[in-house]
Amino acid sequence: MHPLISTEDLAAALAGASPPVVVDVRWRLGGPPGRQDYEVGHVPGAFYLDLDRDLSSAPGEGGRHPLPEPGDLERALRSAGVREHHPVVAYDGGDGSVAARLWWLLRWAGHEQVAVLDGGFAAWVAEGRLVTAEEPETAPGDVRVEAGGMPVLDAEGAAALARDGVLLDARAAQRYRGETEPVDPRAGHVPGALNAPSAEHVDGSGRWLGPNALAERFRAVGVRPDAAVGAYCGSGVTASSVVLALEVAGVTSAERPAALYAGSWSHWCVDPSRAVATGPNP
Repeated sequence: MHPLISTEDLAAALAGASPPVVVDVRWRLGGPPGRQDYEVGHVPGAFYLDLDRDLSSAPGEGGRHPLPEPGDLERALRSAGVREHHPVVAYDGGDGSVAARLWWLLRWAGHEQVAVLDGGFAAWVAEGRLVTAEEPETAPGDVRVEAGGMPVLDAEGAAALARDGVLLDARAAQRYRGETEPVDPRAGHVPGALNAPSAEHVDGSGRWLGPNALAERFRAVGVRPDAAVGAYCGSGVTASSVVLALEVAGVTSAERPAALYAGSWSHWCVDPSRAVATGPNP
């Protein structure tokens, strides 16, 4: 399944005999809770999962959004009706980064039939497509979470990749350079990492750039075709969209995906023994 799905294709699939499971993961850093938006209106048949409660473990030593425990993720996915070998479509209210977290988690869990809605909820609404406040009723899903389907980096692995391969920092340039840090205790980036802001994966309307444009962007950043590649961000959420974008661009593939530093900067920066780089250079 291609990692992106258009609004047209989703609408057609929802009208078909075996519609996909649709999951709304709208979320904002600092709130208010995305469920409030969901209750006002959502794609018909969509279930809501919360990034903090359902798609992450509690913040702590592993960072602000550690990977969920497999059993907890399985229960959350089943509550949303996710079934074995059945397609899932995720959407959010922004640039697709939070939806990419669910895409990544399902792939990590061994569920390959998952895509992110291109343009998200904004594109769906802008086209005048049907929106409802009615919550769906369905039998619980039967998906099984078997963690390990996507490569994960720890701090040592991230440092090694920054040194020997390509480690991409998905945060805004100001945070990468260490000029500001609104969330975490230290500013800067992992030494050797290259800056590839996740917000630049989409155009002004919020739709994802095409494969050629994404491939050119990654070449300009410094991604080498012969190098291993991975990504991190503030807490491991928006970096998931870098993993997705690399696959759309053809830089990586479903068989050879990019790695994710799940703890990301929120994990790296709390250990004073880990070096921090600042400025525009790796």
